Amino acid sequence: MLAAASVRAAAAVWLGLATVAAALGQQPIITFNSSAASALQIAGGSVARGQILVSGNDYWGVIRAAGDLAVDFGRVTGTNYSLSNGNSSARPAEYEYNPINNMNNTFYSTTGNASFAGPAYSDPSPADIVVIAGTIGHSAVIDELVSSKAMDVSAVEGKWESFVSQVVKNPVPGCAAALVIAGSDPRGTIYGIYDVSEQIGVSPWYFWADSPVRQAEDIFVLPTKKVQGPPSVKYRGIFINDEQPALSNWVSDHWADTPYGAGYGPAFYGLVFEVLLRLRANYLWPALWATMFEVDDPGNQPLADAFEIVLGTSHTEPMMRAQNEFGKFYSGAWAYNVNNGTIDDYFRYGVQRAKPYARNSLWTVGMRGTGDTAIEGLGVDHIVAMLETLVANQRRIVAEGLGADVGDVPQMWCLYKEVMSYLLAGLRVPDDVTLLWADDNWGNVRRLPLLDETARSGGAGVYYHFDYVGDPRDYKWINTIQLSKTAEQMHMAHARGADRIWIVNVGDMKALEIPISHFLDLAYDAGRWDVDSTGAWAAAWAAREFGSAHAAAIGTLVERYGMYAARRKFELVEQGTYSVVNYGEADAVLAQWDALVAGAQAVHDVLDAAAQPAFFETVLHPALAGRIVHKVYIGGAKNSLFAAQKRNAANDMISYVLDASAEDANLTSRWDSLLGGKWKHFMDQTHLGYDGYWQQPMRNSLPAMTYVQTAFASVAGHVGVGVEGSNATVQGDDKYHTNSGNNLAVPPLDPYGPATRYFDVFTRGTQDCAWTASPWAPWVKLSQYTGVVGPGAGSSDTRVFVSVDWAAAPKAPFADTVNINITTPCRGKDRYGFKAPMVQVPVTARTVPADFARGFVESDGHVAISGAHYQSIIPAATNSSANANVSYHTFARYGRTGSGVGLLPLSTEKLAVATAPALGYELYLFTNTTAANVTVFISPALNYLGDGTPLEYAVALYPKSSPANPTLVRPVGPTAGANMPSGWGSAVADAVWGRIGNYSTSSFAVSKPGPYTLRFWALMPGVVVQKIVVDLGGVRPSYLGPPESFLVGRDVVGGYKQGSFLDEVDTF
Repeated sequence: MLAAASVRAAAAVWLGLATVAAALGQQPIITFNSSAASALQIAGGSVARGQILVSGNDYWGVIRAAGDLAVDFGRVTGTNYSLSNGNSSARPAEYEYNPINNMNNTFYSTTGNASFAGPAYSDPSPADIVVIAGTIGHSAVIDELVSSKAMDVSAVEGKWESFVSQVVKNPVPGCAAALVIAGSDPRGTIYGIYDVSEQIGVSPWYFWADSPVRQAEDIFVLPTKKVQGPPSVKYRGIFINDEQPALSNWVSDHWADTPYGAGYGPAFYGLVFEVLLRLRANYLWPALWATMFEVDDPGNQPLADAFEIVLGTSHTEPMMRAQNEFGKFYSGAWAYNVNNGTIDDYFRYGVQRAKPYARNSLWTVGMRGTGDTAIEGLGVDHIVAMLETLVANQRRIVAEGLGADVGDVPQMWCLYKEVMSYLLAGLRVPDDVTLLWADDNWGNVRRLPLLDETARSGGAGVYYHFDYVGDPRDYKWINTIQLSKTAEQMHMAHARGADRIWIVNVGDMKALEIPISHFLDLAYDAGRWDVDSTGAWAAAWAAREFGSAHAAAIGTLVERYGMYAARRKFELVEQGTYSVVNYGEADAVLAQWDALVAGAQAVHDVLDAAAQPAFFETVLHPALAGRIVHKVYIGGAKNSLFAAQKRNAANDMISYVLDASAEDANLTSRWDSLLGGKWKHFMDQTHLGYDGYWQQPMRNSLPAMTYVQTAFASVAGHVGVGVEGSNATVQGDDKYHTNSGNNLAVPPLDPYGPATRYFDVFTRGTQDCAWTASPWAPWVKLSQYTGVVGPGAGSSDTRVFVSVDWAAAPKAPFADTVNINITTPCRGKDRYGFKAPMVQVPVTARTVPADFARGFVESDGHVAISGAHYQSIIPAATNSSANANVSYHTFARYGRTGSGVGLLPLSTEKLAVATAPALGYELYLFTNTTAANVTVFISPALNYLGDGTPLEYAVALYPKSSPANPTLVRPVGPTAGANMPSGWGSAVADAVWGRIGNYSTSSFAVSKPGPYTLRFWALMPGVVVQKIVVDLGGVRPSYLGPPESFLVGRDVVGGYKQGSFLDEVDTF
């Protein structure tokens, strides 16, 4: 694994070369600069129209990709190159197959012969040859170069998906020099071909995301030989899923229906296969719910083989058969215990149908219940026994059907949901079957290989999610993925040996281009893109798609978006998500979205017109869409607050939300009209109006809001006052404060807390009213002392900020409550029932001792700490080889607001308190209590080493001079069948353990004021601390928790505003 500094340095170099080579993170072989010594010119100059040479005996998929490269040169230079197999008048290469009879899908038969035609050949023109591509052992021209020792391929020969590319002089008669690409196997050759396409300026996403092609006249090949070895993960791919409404609607607009549904045929899948190969992927689970890949069109399965795509089927579709086939074509129950004869026949047909394409097949074994559900009606012991019998029969059917040793046939068993619990109940899986562990559908790996499982010949892999339909709520509208979280989880999987298969559920695929690219790049080269590489990767992706000039800015926009969208997925945002009264939270969240949109719009507006559609699709649209969702629900929350306070402004918030709804509709219309409607329907997915049920709403709708009648004034008067931290209003009565009370208190002020508090003066009447605020102490300062509120023009509700002039205030120790009178001449008959309002300001002047040189200081009854802001790392008490290299690492631009801290290496086995290093946080506390609750906000990890080795940490809070007495905490409970651990639903919705429940809260006694130490021991990787909050009785409800507390040695009194999480030093 590269060190973080190395990754950043490499990224800086790569960005500097972005005009030279445009392949994301790959070794450059292309330059546009003739000054490079010994560079071979392959476009421009004397090259009028280059030719690409392949051998007629190579794989059809290689020849097809070479044809793409010829067209890619045309996209870049304006002139398509020719393709030749060295023979004159050659007919296009053909991939021949026997189409199945898809009108009878229980008895295997074919309907004759068919073929796919490759790209057109031109007659040989040796002087024009600039690229030669071929597969070792399957290309006459490559084999001749190897046998003549003109090319050394020993570094890749016999290896998986590897290639060599280099300039070779006189490679064939009449050609002075050419770039030669030699692949170890067909995909190795294809990746070498597309490496050139990408480097000359054609993004893998040129079709699917409309990425602009960089134009160039002169293109050169660098003289350095490139050797690309095997990928980090053997099988790397995507699962198209949950394709209704968006993808199916789009497909139906572009292709005629098949006999069984929307037009998911070769024309569609050819586009999918191509982008997968350009992204250096090799594996596909086809669309599931409303389609049957092999049946919809008899050309689908052979086309995958022709393209050299490894075909699989999802966790719920065994033996190369689509989920819908059984219910549509077979009788009886999908229950092996009562219908095994029929089901075995069903499996045999799948093997017969796939046999011609077995070289590019990866077999799913096992079985779940009907419609992607658990098997019902049997106890676990019976299910385990049945599944062992079923898989043994499946393997026998495969061996007999293919005439092969089943140990040589790639197979996987996806341990999804309840299936994982069967393994824990004793299910035996054949050693040569890959254990495909699944995440929790929310990007948190549930289980990874244990030490005694890493030697299995079948290895292990991970089924991951960027899209999901199910509890606690669907998320399938647009991208809500945080790349740094993906990197942390998938690198942990790789470190523990889950490197045979990585496949990710991508829903409709469109709108997930960025996380798809990132996931597949991690899988292809985990060493190049290590756990710290997200920022470098995002900038490199931006440089490839949009050029180097704005790459750094775009990369940062991509990372910020991922953090904001992932802290709570759009479908889970509700009126009550972000507090509108505490910690400035809701306004801070909106401010982040506003800034993100402003930044994205600014970049969009300076890009070339050709680049703007791609930027809109991948960066600007998601930012605009995310902001709208937050405007809708935060606006709805403000309406609820204002309506309870009887403000006229409640109605303004209704208008605000209605405007946001119109903005949402207009944004969808803008998307639908983009590029002449190319992507119409991809935003058909509903996303507003979830009502607590997990399933998508059938139509976008707005949250419930309240209209305030404004024809008459409130019976409590025209002017109202509300304060920070409360829903109450005075003058008048409500359920939030004492009846007939006229006083409301803002949260306290002290030198180590927020610099200001606020109160609102607002209209709830029919006339404009002047108001005056008068503090009882001259050192209590207001941002505004007088004003006018009312329905008239220029009369608006006013937020008044309260601060203390600490230089003029009484010196410590001092504590008192300062009153502020709020008066108005607009008193009518309300004066008989209600006293004039008064705002109360609790003020405490205090200091910490001079010898407390560095640490966090309590204020407002709490201490809040960013996990990465520890004062020390305490070495383990006991050292051994197991913890020799273990230390804490800050995951930058990670989590809900800024960063996280956890253990590296990610392969570390579980430690004990004595063998784990600890983080030390110094605190100064003023409140003595028997129950100081320490909540550790950790990323929503799971028991990835099994429930017998649960996720665990230790924490202690103790006076500085006393010994630590750590409390062991296991935040994640056991998994029971298909059910997730207690609290999991809230944890994944909140994107942390700790916000709901006491899963990561421990209680300690604080017997007296003074310096304290908080010590934290992560006992395994995966425990990533985002925030720690010590609640001494003052924490108020919010989503993100209080802003980070004052840190002596870093912050200056009056310099750290502490008004919201935006004021924290590492807020991203």
